[in-house]
Amino acid sequence: MTSPLPASWDAAAAHRLLLAGDERALPELRAILSQLPVTARGQVFVEVSSDSEIEVLEAPGRFTVTWLRRDRGQDLARSVDAWLSEMLPISAFTESTVYAWIASQGPARLLSSN
Repeated sequence: MTSPLPASWDAAAAHRLLLAGDERALPELRAILSQLPVTARGQVFVEVSSDSEIEVLEAPGRFTVTWLRRDRGQDLARSVDAWLSEMLPISAFTESTVYAWIASQGPARLLSSN
C-alpha cells in the first residue's frame, strides 16, 4: 500500500505529526507509520468500540499511540482538538511545522501548520 500522505509532506522536517482515525483507518495508519523515519515525533489517536479492538500498532519511538474507547465515552474529535490546541505553533518568533492526517466520518483530512 502506498502512503496516503502527500509527497509534499516532509515527515523528517516536521516538528510534530498527528495521525488520527477510527478502526476503519487502521490500514492507512499502519502504512503511514511504516514509512516514517525513526526520528519522527508525534501522536496517534485510534478510536475503537471497546478494549477488544485494541492491538499492537508499531510506531517510531518518539510517537505516542493512544487508543480511545467509545464504550468509555472517549472521543476522537475532542482528543484531536485538544492535541492541536496544545501543539500548534503560536509563537511569532520561532518556526515549527505540524502535520495532521485525520480520518473519521468520511475521507481523511490533511492539515499543515505552514
